[in-house]
Amino acid sequence: MPSNLPQFTIRIDPLLLKKFRYVAESNARSANREAETLIKEHVENYERQHGTITFDD
Repeated sequence: MPSNLPQFTIRIDPLLLKKFRYVAESNARSANREAETLIKEHVENYERQHGTITFDD
């Protein structure tokens, strides 16, 4: 089933991507889920330091 979630493309060094996929696999995650988890943790850490991010829409 196709997802309606937005897509985000990055350019990354091939060796770094290979290592990232290795880490994701060791955490029993896909590379996509690993990236999403890390981004979520980063935003949560930011909000703990700077307050909740809000939008007017």
